[in-house]
Amino acid sequence: MTTATVTDTVRLDLGARSYDILVGDGVLAQAGAKIAAITKGKAPIVVTDENVARLHLPTLERTLREAGIEPTQAIILPAGEKTKDFAHFERLMDAILERGIERSAVLVALGGGVIGDITGFAAASALRGIDFVQVPTTLLSQVDSSVGGKTGINSRHGKNLIGAFHQPRLVIADTATLDTLPKREVLAGYAEVVKYGLIRLPNFFAWLEQNGARVVEGDSDARRYAVTMSCRAKADIVGADERESGDRALLNLGHTFGHALEAATGFGQKLLHGEGVAIGMVLAFDLSVRLGLCPAEDAAKARAHLASVGLPVKPTDVPGVAWDVDELIASMAKDKKVKDGRITFVLARGIGQAFTMRDVDPAAVRDLLEEAVAT
Repeated sequence: MTTATVTDTVRLDLGARSYDILVGDGVLAQAGAKIAAITKGKAPIVVTDENVARLHLPTLERTLREAGIEPTQAIILPAGEKTKDFAHFERLMDAILERGIERSAVLVALGGGVIGDITGFAAASALRGIDFVQVPTTLLSQVDSSVGGKTGINSRHGKNLIGAFHQPRLVIADTATLDTLPKREVLAGYAEVVKYGLIRLPNFFAWLEQNGARVVEGDSDARRYAVTMSCRAKADIVGADERESGDRALLNLGHTFGHALEAATGFGQKLLHGEGVAIGMVLAFDLSVRLGLCPAEDAAKARAHLASVGLPVKPTDVPGVAWDVDELIASMAKDKKVKDGRITFVLARGIGQAFTMRDVDPAAVRDLLEEAVAT
């Protein structure tokens, strides 16, 4: 049986709803016993997608059996962002309710951000709320979407506009699962790792400048450190601001621009979420420079590091897209952070010095985007 040689534990402190985030190479081998403690020995309902089911479901089911639990048949959804819609949410809810669940039921989200988000929303909705466990298998989900309790689905009006805050009982992040990912998926997740350095951890950003290639290429120790630091950074922010009334909004650095870019490309393989965030973070730093808020050299460092590992840093890095600035601005106006008709931007005074700003001159945003899509 594979065991984790080193496991880091990050605590997200939310009083009675606090939970642990376990990070390690091989920590999936501990999943059965950890989940059994939450389910009190009853079988959880595992939700996963077709790709992850082939790769990691057998391991999870084996660990459940080792913990004395005979797994029930998993609910397997199609892979991809398009699964995060009403149709698949209804399908998932029907499959859960058909099992005659009680409020003691526990869901387990085994997969990336799509599975985590839709399963978490199902847990928040079923019987007005049941427990769930996150077992993220992508870098992006391990460092971002599995932690903090944001759950939801997309609609034709935009990304993640329908959902609920619903915290998991436990997060199990096995960095060994990242070895099965295509490099493009690893890079997309790495953008979210860099985000933590850019918003408030300049020393972590400096570490990434030296070690980012090791994280991307699969060094076990570097990956564990990067995931643990990212989870700790997010846990600190969420623990102080669970419902995004203050500093939690900083976690959206790059997302206002990034979500608009994703919407323009149809939320598909043409532009992955993390790729959109990478471009969005560069745009946020460039906008900060234009507004006289940030040194140009800091924006250049952010751009240079993201580009050095192979991430796109401008819209024109995405092939085959005819960008429409009016369409991008219209998408940004639908962002969840819009208040009183004004878009809330996450900007920066420098690396590790992010802040929110609502009174940004729309002309400056338009000029920035027109220049970005033309170069």
